[in-house]
Amino acid sequence: MSHSLRPLLAGLPLAAGIGLALPAQAADTVSFGVPSWPGITVKTEIASQLLAPLGYQAQTDDIGLQVIYQGMESGDVDVFLGGWLPAQEPMLTPMEDKGSVKRIANNVDGAQMTLAVPEYVYEQGVTSFEDLDEHRDMFDGKIHGFGAGSAASEILNKAIDNDTWGLGDWQLVDTSTVGMLSAARDSISREDPIVWVGWTPHWMNLELPMRYLEDSKNLFGEGNGASQVLTLMGSDFADDNPNLTTFFENYTFTAEQQSWMIKAFGLDEKELDTVATTWIEDHPDRVEEMLDGVTTTDGDAAWPVVKEALSL
Repeated sequence: MSHSLRPLLAGLPLAAGIGLALPAQAADTVSFGVPSWPGITVKTEIASQLLAPLGYQAQTDDIGLQVIYQGMESGDVDVFLGGWLPAQEPMLTPMEDKGSVKRIANNVDGAQMTLAVPEYVYEQGVTSFEDLDEHRDMFDGKIHGFGAGSAASEILNKAIDNDTWGLGDWQLVDTSTVGMLSAARDSISREDPIVWVGWTPHWMNLELPMRYLEDSKNLFGEGNGASQVLTLMGSDFADDNPNLTTFFENYTFTAEQQSWMIKAFGLDEKELDTVATTWIEDHPDRVEEMLDGVTTTDGDAAWPVVKEALSL
């Protein structure tokens, strides 16, 4: 499925309330908002491939996160598979309060974000945030982050400002996701100590020997950074399309499954449609569960139609 690139949308002045200039949709079109995140991109493509035999046409718009939320509120974006909470709570809550956006499901089981260290560092006794300052010299007093302005950056800067866990004299090295993970890989290749912001789902969990640190203060949120990745739908669209709502209530993955998607598409650079097709072909039982209670646009049971169409 091809993506319609909309680079100009990212420049829209959000505060001005300007509507998104997306094409008019056919009756059975589903418009997905897709940021440039590999996991969301692959999940959207899998959904598109499963919905096509049912009579639905997917429209995928590659746009920024804030524009996606604006689009759900205006009705130009129907579905978003990347509502990461609690990080996106400030954007989601006002729209929920107005009744314009609905939470449909947590589509990733086991998502988490917190600090991580190499497995060999963990085995040396650094197993929690509480252990960090005791081993400050080992890490040169540096924590590696993935970008200034991110939720993780704000959390860690606040911890440094408040001297939480003795981090007051530590430095947050904020670069980018690529820069942070490059630093982690380089350190691991030399078996040097490093601490960085880790999360799952992501390919780092498959490629790097890493462990997450315990944090009884829950700086990254309850459950030591336990997170949800929500499927969000425009409220009017959800109400008008109960069949699609049922599909997306069933449409869930494990963190390990999405980590595989991110690795295959984002790291190994395999073709998007191939990654999605491979996942579908490798998980027919899960696809059948996703289609439980779902029908085609003509009212036929979904699973037999998809099974035949995709040769599952």
